[in-house]
Amino acid sequence: MRYKPENFDLNSDKVTPVDEFIEKVLYHPKNGYYTKKIPFGKEGDFITAPTISNLFSEIVTIWLISSWEKFGKPQNFNFVELGPGDGSFIKVLIDTIKNFPDFNKSLNIFLYEKSSFLKKVQIKKIKDTRVKWINNFKQIKKGPIIFFGNEFFDAIPIKQFTFFEKDLFEKYYIINKKTGLNEIYRKASLKDTKEIKSFKTLKNLKFIEYPKKGFDELEKIIEKISKLNGGILLIDYGYLNLVNKSTLQAVMKNKKMDINNLFKNLGIADITYLVNFTLLNEYFLKKNLNVKKVVSQKFFLEKMGIIQRAKILKKKMTQKQEEYMSLTLMRLLHKDLMGGLFKVIFAFKSKKNNFLGFK
Repeated sequence: MRYKPENFDLNSDKVTPVDEFIEKVLYHPKNGYYTKKIPFGKEGDFITAPTISNLFSEIVTIWLISSWEKFGKPQNFNFVELGPGDGSFIKVLIDTIKNFPDFNKSLNIFLYEKSSFLKKVQIKKIKDTRVKWINNFKQIKKGPIIFFGNEFFDAIPIKQFTFFEKDLFEKYYIINKKTGLNEIYRKASLKDTKEIKSFKTLKNLKFIEYPKKGFDELEKIIEKISKLNGGILLIDYGYLNLVNKSTLQAVMKNKKMDINNLFKNLGIADITYLVNFTLLNEYFLKKNLNVKKVVSQKFFLEKMGIIQRAKILKKKMTQKQEEYMSLTLMRLLHKDLMGGLFKVIFAFKSKKNNFLGFK
């Protein structure tokens, strides 16, 4: 079912900043993309690593256990998954940690989910009374904390700006029933201009994507990490070499489409963008966190032993199961697929620096 702009409070005579436009299309309480359908998997619009292979979730869980050891094996250890999707990751995590009794006893699990629809999907899949769904982090008061987000950051709407001569202008969308989605530019606020100019990463770019809402989310996370010790592990589709153009894209039925065609597919297509990991790295450093060198998903998973784990599993598999696992491994690890296109960053506060997976 296609929805008209008015279903999202988007009026034809009103200009809307890019991030607010995306926010309404994705998260409108009644008609938003993430509030009425399961977007993941073969039958959805895109496939995430936890839905491709349990191996991905197992390996990240092993990384989490190793990080718990780095923090001295505390008896109270908190884990927060940011944007848990359909619950596939946390389901595997719960099954995996049963093999590690001491860690299993110490772990508190929290799921941070914005979509009430997806929360219902997760509750149906996850049958473990210790899992708690939260809207903020206030109830987590003791023990180190690790936040984890797989394709979390790129689901938070961004702002877009461009320089005309020396002045910074923000991009807005305006709806026209005949011509569809059109863009205009207005002079950026002094506050946004000052923020953007404070980042060396953005200094020489003419076109800028700025994750203001994303940084607002991270602000709350960093406050908790700084108070309790811990860190945040983010895995996402993104880049290190700076991109001087819009990376916004719409995705439907596992295919990318021109963002301008979104007007005809409001509420039934996902909107995403590529994460600027160089900017993310600078942001974390500004907030006085330590940051491990950004690596590819391939590098991280292989360093954490995914190949060795796959070899062990193959011994008990049929030929058909082996072939399927090889196919999923290729998707996770190939440099031209998720292996190279996805990056991994870990920002943390800890006396130790020797976290696994980054060198």
